[in-house]
Amino acid sequence: MIVALGSQPAEPARANEDFAAAGLGAAVLLDGAGVAGAETGCVHGIAWFSSTLGGLLLSTIAAVPARPLTDCLADAIRAVRSLHEDTCDLTYRASPTSTVVAVRAHAGVLDYLVLGDSTLLLAGTDGSATAITDQRLDEVGKRLRGPVDTLPTGSSEHSAALAEYRDALTGLRNRPGGFWIAGPTPEAADHALTGTVPLDSLASVTLLSDGATRLVDSFELADWKETLALLNSSGPDELIRRVREAEAGDPDGRRWPRGKAHDDATVLHWSLA
Repeated sequence: MIVALGSQPAEPARANEDFAAAGLGAAVLLDGAGVAGAETGCVHGIAWFSSTLGGLLLSTIAAVPARPLTDCLADAIRAVRSLHEDTCDLTYRASPTSTVVAVRAHAGVLDYLVLGDSTLLLAGTDGSATAITDQRLDEVGKRLRGPVDTLPTGSSEHSAALAEYRDALTGLRNRPGGFWIAGPTPEAADHALTGTVPLDSLASVTLLSDGATRLVDSFELADWKETLALLNSSGPDELIRRVREAEAGDPDGRRWPRGKAHDDATVLHWSLA
């Protein structure tokens, strides 16, 4: 088994709020999130939250192969909460959160968990490509975006509309009828998408943050099979390079409306061949 990892922050001077790691037959990817311009109530920040939660989750799922991934995630969320609940105000509506993709290979199967809008891409030995993404955030977002997508990305009008949208979106976080994401509430783990796939049916497993899936789901410049072919031939860094190239050609979001001109992009590609 060979693991290739590529990750790049949205801007060179900014911290990368994505986190990905693999070891002992397990892998995780987290995409940290907050509300732009809002106080988080946390002295550590979003990058700390996603990397700390990711490290604890990876160690938990690798150490206890029989434990359900939802239980492992709930335990990891509780552990992170205990690390900063005495120093940070976790009741803030804009407190740090993160998407989660986690996989674990054991006893001839691959267990998976997806929470939030990051993606798990499974390549079958039969040439198939199956993308597993938690669509609830996107579904809620479509109801709320209003004028955001009609305004040039980065303009003052776009920024104001985006702030209103994000505030409304935050109000639906980890609530029935809204969407679920890893934050200070362990119960969010119970709402993750989970499943099991026979290992011998898989050629590779790829974990991607939404900044890396833009080439497919936002820009429609490739499909999932083409993405797998690119990863197999050139690796994660080339996929991220092509995302950046497309973003550079549409800096104002006229062709492809989006909240941010650039986003952190992370790809962890696990070849099982």
